Amino acid sequence: MSVVQANSVVMRKLLIFTVVMFGFGFALVPFYEKICEIAGINNLLQADTLTTNTQVDTSRWVTVELDANTRGLPWQFKPLQSSLRVRPGELVQVMYEVRNNSDREVNGQAIPSYSPQLLAKHLKKLECFCFSKQVLKPNETRQMPVQFMIEPGLPIDYDTVTISYTFFELGNNAAIIDNNASRS
Repeated sequence: MSVVQANSVVMRKLLIFTVVMFGFGFALVPFYEKICEIAGINNLLQADTLTTNTQVDTSRWVTVELDANTRGLPWQFKPLQSSLRVRPGELVQVMYEVRNNSDREVNGQAIPSYSPQLLAKHLKKLECFCFSKQVLKPNETRQMPVQFMIEPGLPIDYDTVTISYTFFELGNNAAIIDNNASRS
């Protein structure tokens, strides 16, 4: 086989590989969205559904309990109210407060969880600090809103639900803190 033929074979293989990888890149987006939909995470993808005409269910109330936790962070984190009553279909805003108790800048990311778990299908968030990482300077205190709606499709036998957020530290310092905590 001559050098020209060998180069031609390699070039064809590289072109085929490039086309396959390009197609794979496009396939990842709907695959990711489907996984998030099934797992009930990444409600950012569902924010557009709030613009549709929804009706407030005035025939019932749902009590929403708010919870806040930290893991590996020198932060105080709490909701400004521990619970509230809402009507399904009603747009609601609640506030959380976070304070960095350390003398260094800290990056954190909040991860939501819901109880009962099926609430994830019926909870639509328009605004949430959990959509992006939060950076707090030393001793900084910040109030952060969460704007959400519980869809009227929530089964009627669920009259109390819990929305919980846990902040985790991001970055190289997080591994150091977790290792030190496990030694104690």
